[in-house]
Amino acid sequence: MSELAYDFIQSSLAAQPLFKDKSWQLSPQAWRLAPAQITQLEQIGVACLEFHRALETLYLRTAAGKNLLRNKPLLAPWVANYLDRGKPANLVAHARDAKNRGAFPTVLRPDLLFTEDGFALTELDSVPGGIGLTAFLNRLYGSDTDSSILGHADAMVVNFHASLAGLRPEMRNPLIAILVSEEASTYRPEMQWLAEQLQRVGKRVFCLSPEDVFPLDNELFFDVEGTPERIGILYRFFELFDWVNIRLAAHILEAWSGGHVAIAPPMRYFQEEKVGLALFHHHLLQEFWAEQLPRCSLELLRMLIPTSWALDPMPLPPGAVLDGPRVGGRALSDWRDLASASQKERDLVIKISGFHENAWGARSVVLGSDCSREEWQTGIDQALQLSPTNLHVLQEYRKPMLVGHPLYRIDYAGTATVHESGGRLRLCPYYFVIGGQAKLSGALATFCPADKKIIHGMQEAALLPSRVLW
Repeated sequence: MSELAYDFIQSSLAAQPLFKDKSWQLSPQAWRLAPAQITQLEQIGVACLEFHRALETLYLRTAAGKNLLRNKPLLAPWVANYLDRGKPANLVAHARDAKNRGAFPTVLRPDLLFTEDGFALTELDSVPGGIGLTAFLNRLYGSDTDSSILGHADAMVVNFHASLAGLRPEMRNPLIAILVSEEASTYRPEMQWLAEQLQRVGKRVFCLSPEDVFPLDNELFFDVEGTPERIGILYRFFELFDWVNIRLAAHILEAWSGGHVAIAPPMRYFQEEKVGLALFHHHLLQEFWAEQLPRCSLELLRMLIPTSWALDPMPLPPGAVLDGPRVGGRALSDWRDLASASQKERDLVIKISGFHENAWGARSVVLGSDCSREEWQTGIDQALQLSPTNLHVLQEYRKPMLVGHPLYRIDYAGTATVHESGGRLRLCPYYFVIGGQAKLSGALATFCPADKKIIHGMQEAALLPSRVLW
């Protein structure tokens, strides 16, 4: 296995900064994955897409008040209530529009923690960052002839385009606008790099700000060297909580409604809520998931997704208990009872479900076993206070196991040397939906120091592409 020199990696990243004001640790090697892990990752991609298909059915049927099961009655209007909370009326109508039926994210990225029991799927992102970064790292650590880099060097770039171009098959080379909001501007450099790579091979892909786009006759345009060009496909790189800040919001909906532009990922907020994972575990919905999902995907998701609950403070009848964790050996009758849980019983994570500026990264995460009783109490109180508009999810914490990987260290003289380092891993595989299939095209490994309980792209972490050990 070839190793990259420290100076080469550093100069390559400096020449093309992919994140604004971000830095991380460097390694001479890509992350190593065994063939069996690759096989499981491919199965996970299939299961994630099938989960989205079942979730759409769940949302639309509960929103319409329809029965969920084939041969017995099951109504669950509370599901649509959970997913619709805090959403503006125009987005609710858009999410339910019949023309959106069967519209799923073109990119799927689960967050997989590497534990003693295998992967744990803690989130499923449909507006993921890191596409351009992972594509750049694939190319940096691999080559066109290197079959060991997961997805090969340019799979991320090629498949990103293919997943979008497939939305307008009648167009030979559609004009694709990657629309990056101000809120998401940290990621603009990597999306700009991605657009530039596609332009070099003749694809009409441009990274734009909302201010660059203007409406004309219910269509969307932007200037290319002084000439207005019509946008055929809009890839929105912003979360839907940011919708109110998009100057063109109403015009985007009009252009979509008139069939003039395809939008990816779809503006369907129920596809971006973490509470979907809690619905997967809800005891009243187990027969629904069993009917909707193939057995292999159902069993895989049950193994992968940590037990999760929606923190809904609705009062219970006298004597009723919550479907939730136990405290002191007793079932809960109120989520506030979680405050008295011992540290061992607090092996739980609280995080906001979605449609909020704190719903990405680790901004809203409260890890019960790693905070004081007062911080845990505050996390519970804040979650319940926000519940009328923003549900939070309570999730079983699965601790990532200790693993090793070589990293560069810089000594006092500025010399870089390689050391085998211990840490914990989050793996983010990227699946591009092409022809109705989820195609595994790369995976970003985030390797954090062992003392970090919550893994994200911090300065102390190493961000690496993945390599298959044949």
